[in-house]
Amino acid sequence: MSDAFIRTMAEALLPLPRPASAKWPEGEPYDCLLNEPGTQILVFAPRGTDYQTEHHRDEAYICVAGRATLEIEGEPRPFAAGDLAWVPKHVPHRFIDVSSDFTTWVAFFG
Repeated sequence: MSDAFIRTMAEALLPLPRPASAKWPEGEPYDCLLNEPGTQILVFAPRGTDYQTEHHRDEAYICVAGRATLEIEGEPRPFAAGDLAWVPKHVPHRFIDVSSDFTTWVAFFG
């Protein structure tokens, strides 16, 4: 039996926000949809402050709704629905000025 699946954005957003944690006091704004060796796919919909820091794997963001500013190594860059961003591992980054509907797919590699 194949492990193939299709997940709509509406389905992916249902569990968000997840319960609060020490790192995400307003609730964790992400959910992992695929976790395979070398690849992880998440939905990420921060509301308010984005507390993420650099990661130990390369990362791609594909914005599907809203807009934000993606701050990469302190440099602000506009990021909106339809945009793709690539952030290499160990590069500090976070989203600021996030719209209330901001939602992005996240893919980790390596």
